[in-house]
Amino acid sequence: MRVLIVLLAAVLNTYAWADCRSQVDHAQLSGKGALCLLGFCLYDAQLWSTQTPPSYDTPFALEITYRRAITRAKLIETALDEIRRLNVPPPPDSTLLQWQEAMTPAFIDVKPGDTLCGVYLPGRGARFYANGQLTTEVDDTAFAHAFFDIWLAPGTRAPALRRRLLGESH
Repeated sequence: MRVLIVLLAAVLNTYAWADCRSQVDHAQLSGKGALCLLGFCLYDAQLWSTQTPPSYDTPFALEITYRRAITRAKLIETALDEIRRLNVPPPPDSTLLQWQEAMTPAFIDVKPGDTLCGVYLPGRGARFYANGQLTTEVDDTAFAHAFFDIWLAPGTRAPALRRRLLGESH
């Protein structure tokens, strides 16, 4: 009986993780890498897309599995800081407040092993998952571009991770 429960849990877990990637028809792994700062690895990332390198013309999924505990508030604060830094001039405060409110249901307090996933939807915005469960959809293309640019824009703070995600080096 115990073996059956373990097998069933594994099947259900695989199905739950597929929810995010299944939003991108025929997705292939574009690239993967880890974000490590001063010897501390924060997370592992995978980018799934129908083309390599992915573009904002087609859907893609960015899946992040955390190695460290980080609060939802810190995830949102860091995302907003990076959006401000990458966009010159930065979006108006009113827009950033709307985006902060949009990210609140998207994220959870993460602990090691938790996975957050964002799916870029061309012409629509983004859909977010936490541990395989849909958390929210944000119908705002400007937000979606700004959010995914944190990892994919040339000005990212993690250029080596960007290259790996885009399939430029493994």
